[in-house]
Amino acid sequence: MHSIISLDQVTGGFTGSAVTVGKFDGIHQGHQKLISALTQAAAEHSIQSVVVTFDRHPDALLKPGQAKLPIIGLKQKRDLIAKHQVDVLVTLPFDEALSNLSPEEFVQSILVDGLKAKIVLVGEDFRFGKSGSGDVHLLHDLGQQLGFEVRVIASAMLDGEKISTSAIREALDAGNVTKVQKMLGHVHTCVGIIEHGLKIGRSIGFPTANMARDCEGYLPLDGVYAGWLVVDEHRYPAAHSVGINETFQAVPRLVESHILDRDDVDLYDKVVTLEFVDFIRPAAKFNGVEDLVEEINRDLDKVRAILGV
Repeated sequence: MHSIISLDQVTGGFTGSAVTVGKFDGIHQGHQKLISALTQAAAEHSIQSVVVTFDRHPDALLKPGQAKLPIIGLKQKRDLIAKHQVDVLVTLPFDEALSNLSPEEFVQSILVDGLKAKIVLVGEDFRFGKSGSGDVHLLHDLGQQLGFEVRVIASAMLDGEKISTSAIREALDAGNVTKVQKMLGHVHTCVGIIEHGLKIGRSIGFPTANMARDCEGYLPLDGVYAGWLVVDEHRYPAAHSVGINETFQAVPRLVESHILDRDDVDLYDKVVTLEFVDFIRPAAKFNGVEDLVEEINRDLDKVRAILGV
C-alpha cells in the first residue's frame, strides 16, 4: 500500500480510482465492509483503490474542548488498512483550509481533480464539506454532474446495534473488551514504547512493563485485563492493568503489563503491542501489600484460565 499525506504526491500515472472517505477510527466491521466493497469495485474496473482519511478528528480543530481521544492512532490505522489490499492511503492534514472547503469544493479538488475518482463509496451517514453540510444526496447530485458513480454501503450491525466508533468507545469505557472485539473484528490493542517506572511491581514479585503515556490506542476502563504482549515477533500471555496505581503512589493514568511466569524479558525502550482479550476486575485500592499480592495471584489464575495457559 502506498501511503501519502498530500494530493501533490499522487503520481502522473494515476488515471482513475475508486475512493472512500472517512475518519476510519478503529477500522471496525463497518469500515471493513466499506473497504471490502472499495477494493472489489476497483478490481472490477481495473482502477486504483484509495482510502482518504485525516490526521486527526475534525473536532480536534473545530471543537477542541469536546474532542474525544481516538480509538486507534495513525500508525495503527495505517497498518490495519494495509491488511485489506488497498492501493493508496491518503492521510490529509485536517487544517483550517480543508475545514473551510464547501462540499462542492471538497469533491472537485480532492475527489475529481486530485484522485480522478470514477466510483465513490461511502457509508449511510457520510457528511462532507464545511460544517458537514454535504450528505449522500448531494454527493449523488455532484457525481452525476462531475462524472463519478456513488455507492452507499449499509452499516454493519451487531445484535441489532449499529457498529460505530462511539459504540466502541462506550464499550471500552465499560471495560467490555469482548464486545469491542466483536465490533472491531479484531482484538483491541495499545501500541507504545516501554519506559522505566517506579518498579513497585518488581519489588513485590510481579514485574510490570510500563507503556509510555503517548501510546496509540484508547485505554479501556481502569482495571485488570487478560491479554497478550507482543514484541519482536514473540507473543506472551499477560495481565494488563489500566489505572493510576493508588495503592502505593498515585501516578498519571497509564497501562502496565505483567508477563505470566517470566521475569527475564527485557522490554525497556522497545515498541510493544498489548492485546486486550477479557476483563478481570475493576481497579481497586488495597490496604496493604499482602492484600494486593493475594488479589494479584487470583487475577493471574483467572488470566491463565481465560488464555488457556
